[in-house]
Amino acid sequence: MLLSEIVKDLTFTCDNLRDCEIEGIVYDSRKASPGTLFAALVGAYSDGHDYVSSAYLAGARVFLTERDVNLPADAVVLKTADSRAALAVIAAAYYRHPEKELKLVGVTGTKGKTSIAGMLASCLDHAGVKCGTIGTVGAYYDGKIEPTLNTTPESLECMRLFRQMADCGCRAVVMEVSSLGLKAHRVDTIPFDAAVFTNLSPDHIGGNEHKSFEEYSYWKKQLFHQCKVAVLNADDPFSAEIAREIDVPVVTFALHADADYTARDVRPTRAKNLFGTAFTLVTKEGTYPCSTAVPGLFSVENALATAAVCGLLGVPMADAQAGLKQAKVIGRNDCIEVPADFDVIIDYAHNGQSFKAVVDTFAAYEHKRIITVFGSVGDRAQLRRKELGLLSGKLADLSFITTDDPGFEDPEKICAEIAAWVKEAGGAYRVIPDRREAVFAALNEAKPGDVVLILGKGHETAQKVRGEKVPYSDYETVKDYFAQR
Repeated sequence: MLLSEIVKDLTFTCDNLRDCEIEGIVYDSRKASPGTLFAALVGAYSDGHDYVSSAYLAGARVFLTERDVNLPADAVVLKTADSRAALAVIAAAYYRHPEKELKLVGVTGTKGKTSIAGMLASCLDHAGVKCGTIGTVGAYYDGKIEPTLNTTPESLECMRLFRQMADCGCRAVVMEVSSLGLKAHRVDTIPFDAAVFTNLSPDHIGGNEHKSFEEYSYWKKQLFHQCKVAVLNADDPFSAEIAREIDVPVVTFALHADADYTARDVRPTRAKNLFGTAFTLVTKEGTYPCSTAVPGLFSVENALATAAVCGLLGVPMADAQAGLKQAKVIGRNDCIEVPADFDVIIDYAHNGQSFKAVVDTFAAYEHKRIITVFGSVGDRAQLRRKELGLLSGKLADLSFITTDDPGFEDPEKICAEIAAWVKEAGGAYRVIPDRREAVFAALNEAKPGDVVLILGKGHETAQKVRGEKVPYSDYETVKDYFAQR
């Protein structure tokens, strides 16, 4: 594609602009080659402007920057106010605006994003609307999963995925939109047909994430300035703040407050390897029996949000009911089949709100003991260690404290910090830093009627240790344990 076509909607300055063929856009200098445009992005840990010379030596001759750089005279430098915001503009143009060919739904909030995305995709598929999803578990479309680095990928990846999804017949995409993704301009050029707000609690604060809860909440709100309809959780006070600041129609859902989509007669359902929930969906059009293959009130809350979006997109109620009944998301309240008379659940819960929700949910079912296996991330979000430790010490019968993603911190130090809070809450615990050993120990400890909750990693297949990704899967670990019995 010609450079002139790629930058036609971009505001920039350039001293020696000339048209040329662009064969690709990259922001990693190691991927630069002749014909590529190199975007110098400023990140939390590195600055792309430091690598423009490397990209030049690799063959790139067109550069997107936000400050002056020292390059030979034949380099075309497009200088913009913000290279991340600019990347979103040129990425959409380079991939021929796939966002215009798809129905797009964004989901944001502290928790529930992945579950709602999975539920909605299931409902749309039942209605014959081929759907892709982008989020924490990766990009799923056309029967395949593609890993993504972030919950909300860079704008370049978003547009590439949109193009691939549109080209393989997808007519809709549901994507998780994180506060960090919004802050980094990754979805700037995406015109969401609907945007969902789930809930808000302190998270991703500290380190290289958000400086304060106020900044975190500010970026959550920005999604609703670029959607056609806002779908808001009326049970969360932050929804009222969002509604006051936007100028688009609002549809509400709630378990307790008055809303457009509510539930009544909520009751748990139980079968072998299944903790589910049944309820009656109440809308302005009527009432409908519904059920999910996921337990707990939060699954009903997620189902209400899903039903609201289905209503906006014209999904027949019968397809919505069928989609909700069958939807399950890997690593989210996943009761896995094991040859034992106790239950094993794998979930991604890694902050206080989601941790408490998961433990409370399974504790509400008949059980003997609740056994938790969890850790906390290193390098950031240290507040989680306290809240996770206190919660597990209070709510679980036995806590196995282990490693999550330690990063550059000492795993034993992180475990010790968590253990101190479990102890303060009066809980029984064991510290086993090796996560595989901790899972084995918890499963070996489990007795008939117990529920073992393995929390924090969910769908993930690696641990982040000192800048490296070390292969690890809770699913594979549980499988290995029972294979060795």
